[in-house]
Amino acid sequence: MILPKPEPWMADAACAQVDPELWFPEKGGSSAAAKRICQSCPVLQQCLTYAVEHFELGVWGGTSDKQRKAMRAAREAA
Repeated sequence: MILPKPEPWMADAACAQVDPELWFPEKGGSSAAAKRICQSCPVLQQCLTYAVEHFELGVWGGTSDKQRKAMRAAREAA
């Protein structure tokens, strides 16, 4: 797994102190636990924006990569 170059806001992320494997559930596995942690994160919006712009995989900003793919498609269609 390749981690992104740290951005300043990443130090404040709720996920910084959680097992990284939680953010990458196995195919068919649940991302609910990771998304619950995201909901209380003070940098949720920065995380989501970063993930959309950098095509990140796994749970970022309270969304799955599939959800972010749909967001990018909607943005491109607009």
